Amino acid sequence: MLLKRIQAAWFGIHFFLVIAVSFAGLFWLIAERSTILPSAWDNYARKAELVASWCLGKEAGASNPVRLTIATYLHAAGIQAGYTFFAPNVPNPHRLTLQLFYQDGRIEYESPRVHGRAAALRLDTLLDRLAEERYEPVREAVVKRLAFSVWREHPEVKKIRATFGSVNPPDMNEFEQGKTEIFQPMFSFDFSLRDEEQQ
Repeated sequence: MLLKRIQAAWFGIHFFLVIAVSFAGLFWLIAERSTILPSAWDNYARKAELVASWCLGKEAGASNPVRLTIATYLHAAGIQAGYTFFAPNVPNPHRLTLQLFYQDGRIEYESPRVHGRAAALRLDTLLDRLAEERYEPVREAVVKRLAFSVWREHPEVKKIRATFGSVNPPDMNEFEQGKTEIFQPMFSFDFSLRDEEQQ
């Protein structure tokens, strides 16, 4: 009998934490105006998000044992974050465009090529990671490797300019008006690959 009570209490606590995490994510989305709900709901959503965060111990001090216990359990159970990464909040994709400069003055545009769906998924994931600030120290080296793979197919290229940026698709109204995606450059690198080959 005691075991059943402990199991029921454990289930209740676990279910409560799942609901609190889910509601915190949902109310955050509403407060950030990421839904079609009217802006009048923003204040209520922000307050509700604070209540859900309080239930998760996030309003307590960083060294508070209750907050640490809840955070440890959430991470161990894999419920530390809601599933807000699903649509409609899919992040904008990133693109790496390679501008190929030839000796005769021609300019062509290429993208890194991959073979197979698995490799394409890995490349997309890599490009999304490059946008993060913590990957800044390795950006140039990674982009250089991708540029080199294209240069092998075009050995007569004098220089490659690699431009990395995010692709912003049009919203529904813009799409209906015939507008297309907008590429917003974030950083670029120039590689003189012929000089490197001679070294």
